[in-house]
Amino acid sequence: MSFVQAAPQLPDPWRSDHVLRSCLERILPEAQRRAMDADCAALGEYALRQYARQSTTAASEPILTNWDVWGNRIDRIELTETWREGPSIAATRGLIADGHDRALGEFCRVQQFAKVCLYHVASAFYSCPLAMTDGVATTLRDVPNAQVRERVLPHLLSRDPATFWTSGQWMTETIGGSDVGHSETVAHKIADGSWRLTGRKWFTSAIVSEVALALARPEGNPAGGDGLAMFCVDTHNADGSWNGITVDRLKDKLGTRELPTAEIHLDDTRAELVGEPRHGVRAIAPVLQVTRLWNVFGALSTMQHCLALTRDYAGRRRAFGRLLAGQPLFIDTLAEMETSYAAALQLGMELALLLGRVESGKGDPRNAALQRLLTPLAKLWVCKLGTHVASDTVEAFGGIGYLEDSGIPVLLRDVQVLSIWEGSGNVQALDFLRALEKAGMEPLVTTVDAWLEAAGDAIARTDAEAIHAAIRHADTWLRDHARDTDRLQAGASRLAFTCAHAIAAALLARHAAWAQRTHGDASFAAMAHRYCAQGLDRIIEA
Repeated sequence: MSFVQAAPQLPDPWRSDHVLRSCLERILPEAQRRAMDADCAALGEYALRQYARQSTTAASEPILTNWDVWGNRIDRIELTETWREGPSIAATRGLIADGHDRALGEFCRVQQFAKVCLYHVASAFYSCPLAMTDGVATTLRDVPNAQVRERVLPHLLSRDPATFWTSGQWMTETIGGSDVGHSETVAHKIADGSWRLTGRKWFTSAIVSEVALALARPEGNPAGGDGLAMFCVDTHNADGSWNGITVDRLKDKLGTRELPTAEIHLDDTRAELVGEPRHGVRAIAPVLQVTRLWNVFGALSTMQHCLALTRDYAGRRRAFGRLLAGQPLFIDTLAEMETSYAAALQLGMELALLLGRVESGKGDPRNAALQRLLTPLAKLWVCKLGTHVASDTVEAFGGIGYLEDSGIPVLLRDVQVLSIWEGSGNVQALDFLRALEKAGMEPLVTTVDAWLEAAGDAIARTDAEAIHAAIRHADTWLRDHARDTDRLQAGASRLAFTCAHAIAAALLARHAAWAQRTHGDASFAAMAHRYCAQGLDRIIEA
């Protein structure tokens, strides 16, 4: 009888992820960890059900029907089963509410993003509207328009599926995504004091959401980003019809196929001015700070999923007389993936902790500066790392990994978008430069020093020296070229990667010391050593 290879089985992502659980044990109070266990266990079980579903059923995508049989324009969007399940899971498991729960204090974002890490891959990118909902909720907390805030915010933060809403952010137009200052959507005020929007939005990834924040230019305002204003749009009227919105088509994308990304026209669309009638780009910026962190944890979720499947497969696949799990080179490849994930998770969780600390009022200006500096760094490095790990996973499975119905290619296609959304890698590197203009390198250098001091002798002296050398080289390079704008911009990505590597290595070293001291766990020290040995410095001189 011919041989048939046993398929990999996904282990429970909550119960089996030692790196995630160890990180949460270090950060969170024990009572909070116990309280969140039921939600995390439920999300882990959902991930298992989703993996089984995807392994046994044909892939599906949303369907847009523009016209009914009688010729009426209806623009009906039918969602996939996973997306229909999304609102209930998001509300009951607190995927948005946790991040805004003041009872959780400075740890609210850590708890939230641990759940995001467990849910993202299983969600078929329902995490996309959740990310925007979180960003919009963050923005609405501080807007002067109390009417919008009090009407919309409770829905976005609801833990009841019956009252839970999601929100989009509509900025991108045909002229481009990152440079929104040239947006052509026009806002005009009518006699009763309300506003109407007219224009075209080119990427609306949450078209099925109940509301959206949109940028538009009030008539008479100057060109550029300062001339834009931020508006809140209800997507539908009270009778269920579209609110002046025409859905032209759904995008045909490389990945995120279950996510209905639309091209739309706004025609006298009813809207509410959220803040002042100018400076809309500045007003909507908090959305980006939050959604970038969702991108980071989306990449981490993909890495977690890839690692779990690759480990399991290594224990099932026999080649050249023994299991892959016993092949030295495969073990080394897997160790590299695990080390990258562990380092990236430390950075992601540190950033989540900083955001929670700042938002809860328990942070200081230094925490705020560090959070501002680390956000573009994490978004740039972790999202690119996610693509790299997913690509290695395809290769680890060989020819089967290249076949669509193995379920492996979708991981690579989907994670690719995370380097693009909310600003590509180059945009993040330039954003990091702008943050450095305000804060300088001092917060990064001194914080890395503090983390290494906390690590003590848990890591080798040569590893600590490598981390010190990388972050100080970045500091020196920045000072040497401070007056050469073109040189700074040309080297911005290499500067950002060097800082990200040094910071992640220092965080991994700090965690290694805690794990060794608390549990006698030397695995993180070994990963820190391996990570430093790969080389941290990416700065080169022309």
